[in-house]
Amino acid sequence: MSSSPEGQDMMEVLACNSNQLADDLLSAGSNAGKRQKLVLDYLKVADRDGKSVVVLDFFTYCCINCMHILPNLKRLEHLYPIEEGLVVIGVHSAKFKNEKDSNNIRAAVERYEISHPVVNDNVSAMWRKLRVQCWPTLMILGPRANPLFVIMGEGNFEDLKLYVGSAIRFYKEKGEIQRHSLPLNLSGTGTIASNMKYPGKIACAVPTAIGSDVKDDSNEEPLFAVSDSGNHRILIIDSAGTVLHKIGGKQSGFLDGNFSKARFNAPQGVAFQGPDVLFVADNENHAIRRIDLKSHLVSTVAGNGTQGNDRTGGKTGRDQLLSSPWDVAVYSTRDLDMSFHADETTVPSKDVLLIAMAGIHQIWAIFLEDTIWWKFKKYNAGSCCAIAGSGHEQNRNTSYPHSAAFAQPSGLAINRVAKEVYLADSESSAIRKISLADGKVMAVAGGDRNPLDLFAFGDLDGKQYAAKFQHPLGVAYNPKDSCIYFADTYNHKIKKIDVTTNCATTCEFREANGSIRRFNEPAGLCLDRSGQLLYIADTNNHELLVANLTDGSIRPLKLNFRVPEELDSVGEDRRSGISLKPTRPIKMHPDAGQSTLRLAFNMVFPGQTTKLTEGAPQQWSLELPSTEWSCELTKGTIDTASGQSLQLLIIPPANDAPLNGNDPSPIALNFKLNLCEGDVCFPKEFTVLLEVQYSANEVGHSKVERYDAQETYELQLSRANVSLHQQ
Repeated sequence: MSSSPEGQDMMEVLACNSNQLADDLLSAGSNAGKRQKLVLDYLKVADRDGKSVVVLDFFTYCCINCMHILPNLKRLEHLYPIEEGLVVIGVHSAKFKNEKDSNNIRAAVERYEISHPVVNDNVSAMWRKLRVQCWPTLMILGPRANPLFVIMGEGNFEDLKLYVGSAIRFYKEKGEIQRHSLPLNLSGTGTIASNMKYPGKIACAVPTAIGSDVKDDSNEEPLFAVSDSGNHRILIIDSAGTVLHKIGGKQSGFLDGNFSKARFNAPQGVAFQGPDVLFVADNENHAIRRIDLKSHLVSTVAGNGTQGNDRTGGKTGRDQLLSSPWDVAVYSTRDLDMSFHADETTVPSKDVLLIAMAGIHQIWAIFLEDTIWWKFKKYNAGSCCAIAGSGHEQNRNTSYPHSAAFAQPSGLAINRVAKEVYLADSESSAIRKISLADGKVMAVAGGDRNPLDLFAFGDLDGKQYAAKFQHPLGVAYNPKDSCIYFADTYNHKIKKIDVTTNCATTCEFREANGSIRRFNEPAGLCLDRSGQLLYIADTNNHELLVANLTDGSIRPLKLNFRVPEELDSVGEDRRSGISLKPTRPIKMHPDAGQSTLRLAFNMVFPGQTTKLTEGAPQQWSLELPSTEWSCELTKGTIDTASGQSLQLLIIPPANDAPLNGNDPSPIALNFKLNLCEGDVCFPKEFTVLLEVQYSANEVGHSKVERYDAQETYELQLSRANVSLHQQ
């Protein structure tokens, strides 16, 4: 390692030294002892005094590569927790204007389950000061903020683990790492009325049809599939919002099986193959899943839960590794050969599953049957391979599909008449299309003519390149009006493009009270079979909406779970856990101008030796009946040093009592505690469910300006039991 000459840029020196170390480690091969010595020798030169090793993760939440390293950071934090001397801090230096907003960053932190602190570098001051060049960049600092290493890009976990582990051991041996903790309260939102969390995509089982494609099945109730991404599950609903099936659980995982056993990890795109089969882009499992609605079984058709880097493909099933599939679409085609058929209606159709492979900037396909594809190439059933895109992150249009380049494609929609697939190319902020007859890639609207310019974003209506969007994620095609409808996600708008003119315009929808609907990072949309109703996944509002394209009205689609659940937001696992209810409900005034609700939970230990485990996390999380309710904190830890109790101040909605006098969902308080009883330590998890009733007769007033309610509960905790007593 070379020392920093006077006046030389610190970041350039650090990058040079880190690259030299990386070359030396590569030369050392698998010799663990030699690799360890190289890193320790490096650290001796960079040594300063202090308390912790710090990893700064420079990221922006739109970036798929940044998302790819989050699991590695979680693994690192598990290996070296804060108490062992490692602190990970995210530095959010935004690409898009929308990403500079702290509320949007907070939502992304929760959506991606980031558990370390994140700093909003909204003017890129740290980015510029440290001369960071790309997302993601990891900078490893010594205990006095002295830069030790820099790692750029993804796929470097082994180097990261070696650098951090060596630095922690080096400073521990010098006695300069202090064992300490950080008072972290994770950001989170309360449960909302829809019981959804960051819904990503929505699809209709019956495609919009025109002319001779319209079938006489108008009495059949169409199904819709919703990827409830933040809850790691798929919902099957009807047009009225009745939940017919919940597939998967509230905890992420990668399991096939029946609907209750199967597990997903932040699923995104959904696409029907007929009324009984649904394909899912299981994004963070890097897999494509198949749901059979008749047999109630989930299976995996490609990917195995591990992120791949293959840009060609050709394998089948779990042998074919994938990288962050974000959307899927089913396309029916005849074999693309030179055969002649006197009656084209008798030619069998073959189904091909198209995949927006956001992680490696390509479009892939799974051939569901033996199929002859472009240039008469034959693919066997089950083959999974790249069909368009070089894998470079660019906005390159060309007649040769493998020479074209995409930038994080995230949405797909098929025009069956024109034999085209439209795609939301999120990082180029463009809507583009691929001919499904020969693979030609063409611009539709947005982005820039320069294929290397991925910063041509904005919020402008216009024709082709004159139009400007900001990170669009969802797209749908309506054959009734020949328009592409798309979610201009970071502009919080729904827009449409006339495919005959390539002109883009903003859609305006009005709610029942006449106000214009404001979206919050909508990410998915689809049309019903009539082409008159547009279903929208308003992701950061945790809500589904239905827009009428005829009159411009819009309404929420409230979900109705057919199987009663006390609180669906915790999921199926709660039914097998401990739920506690007090003897009487909380009384609130139905017509108060302003209300407050103070809750106190005091912990009592009947056994003399029972106590909260000293130094162990004592966690709680709050789930509220709807988004109209609020509380300053919805997650936190109990500070045992200041008393064994929890105090909450909740603000109910004003003048908004339910018609039936009861709030449809209770207040839920989830506890994850660690206790000791003598020499035995054990976890204790349970949920307190508090019913809310509105009754003016009970409180003795017909109308009041303000109403304050207060309830105190005693939690008796022991190894054998937990009980709730209302005081």
